[in-house]
Amino acid sequence: MKRRSFIQKTAALMLTSAGGSLLPATRTHAIEAFQRPAHSNMKLGLAAYSLRDSFEHASHERPQAVAKDKRISLFDFLDYCASLGCDGAELTSYYFPPEVDHALLTRLKRHAFLRGLSISGTAVGNRFTDLPGSRRDQQIAHVQQWVDHAAAMGAPHVRVFAGDAPKQGSWKEAVNRCIEGLKVCCDHAATRGVFLGIENHGGIVAEADPLLEIVQAVDSPWVGINLDTGNFHTEDPYGDLVKCAPFAVNVQLKVEIAPRRQTKQPSDLARLVRILKDAHYQGHVVLEYEAAEDAWQAIPRHIAALKPLLA
Repeated sequence: MKRRSFIQKTAALMLTSAGGSLLPATRTHAIEAFQRPAHSNMKLGLAAYSLRDSFEHASHERPQAVAKDKRISLFDFLDYCASLGCDGAELTSYYFPPEVDHALLTRLKRHAFLRGLSISGTAVGNRFTDLPGSRRDQQIAHVQQWVDHAAAMGAPHVRVFAGDAPKQGSWKEAVNRCIEGLKVCCDHAATRGVFLGIENHGGIVAEADPLLEIVQAVDSPWVGINLDTGNFHTEDPYGDLVKCAPFAVNVQLKVEIAPRRQTKQPSDLARLVRILKDAHYQGHVVLEYEAAEDAWQAIPRHIAALKPLLA
């Protein structure tokens, strides 16, 4: 059965933040959250995007910072995650070779299993807001293909983007195109047992309320939020994370946060984890490292800091 939901437009909601302060919301979202046990069971992972300059294959960004003979494969990345004591690894689609076949996917699944890892998911780059036509059809087909790839790897989740602010037409039209595209992809994801997580990634979902409204409108048991803790650049990013955490199907944790009109600052990791625990989040918390310090130096330190917090 689909999750049923509605928005109460006249009531004022006071959300209690992890720090104890009350956060007045301009709208009440009465969307039905995922029903989960009261005790959180979170698993620590690492996103391949954290080492984006190091992969031998990079369809999204070409590696520049690492010499060619020192670039890594996805198999090397799985070994690295295991060496850090991670529970899972997120295999970002950008770092697969140009031709992805079933043999490669099953080899990755086997490699991860033998190292005590789960493949927590994958992530694609897409825009559901494109105008109707061949390009939009290609975007939808791309997401559906990676749903199939995720299922072959035993991964329960695919991160998707909603799309950019419209260059043509109205904002409402762009949102409707996003909803329509997500519905098509969710119907396919349901047949594979794979969740789609819409990331708070700017564009039409730069803030919490529009993101929640899209989740509500799609109204599928296979859609939720890929909660990126560093992507809300609002007056109160932590408050927005509180709103969205009950609907998270994956979490990409950033070590920096940047409220509106402020420079980047270190994330309060303990506060982020409290927000997830208060929402009874179950699933992977994937470090997605984007800060300036060398990733190979910084990642082990941040993984070590997160382990006791998630316990």
